Amino acid sequence: MDYNKFEEKMKKTISVYEENLSEIRAGRANPAILNKISIDYYGTQTPINQVAGISVPEARMIVIQPWDASVLKEIEKEILKSDIGINPNNDGKVIRLTFPELNEERRKEIVKDIRKMAEEAKVAVRSIRREAIDEAKSMQKNSEMSEDELKVAEDDIQKLTDKYVEEVGKILEKKEKEVMSI
Repeated sequence: MDYNKFEEKMKKTISVYEENLSEIRAGRANPAILNKISIDYYGTQTPINQVAGISVPEARMIVIQPWDASVLKEIEKEILKSDIGINPNNDGKVIRLTFPELNEERRKEIVKDIRKMAEEAKVAVRSIRREAIDEAKSMQKNSEMSEDELKVAEDDIQKLTDKYVEEVGKILEKKEKEVMSI
């Protein structure tokens, strides 16, 4: 039985989890929070980073400088519509996003969100395990594998699952420390 396709799916689950974590606002400015925001640029939905320069001049500030000044208002409008929770400051040339200091209560909320995301990632990994075991059982049912081989396959799939669930746990622990120590 080929475990590679299941391992690839588990790796993809981990990378999606890490990508989602990178978009969490943890008190310091992270341009990744703008990744999901796009504007209508001459009739086409275009990500902000394709119509403007994005920089982080200070730990708690993002500066968005559009290459075409006519899109400034559109960028501001889309940031307000998004759920990042920061009001843009538009001076006519650039937009500044200033991140407030995180208080203890907000940090705990963020940690709760991170834990929920980790649990979702673990559930996704476990559903991949279920899919792999179902495939192995159907192979055994079709006489493509013996009962002993099925047991070995189930053990191998479980080891793979444990490895990726543990990895989710390590990523979660690291992000929790980061959020609580800011």
